[in-house]
Amino acid sequence: MAEFKPGSMDIRAKEKTFAGFIRVVIWVAAICVVVLIVMALSDA
Repeated sequence: MAEFKPGSMDIRAKEKTFAGFIRVVIWVAAICVVVLIVMALSDA
């Protein structure tokens, strides 16, 4: 078994995946806000 050295692991793929996840969450939240605003305005 290889000796583990803290801080030596390559995490670029994980960072890219996390950035994509955050981007999707922001888009979904924005769409939800827009839908709620449209629903509120159409009810008036």
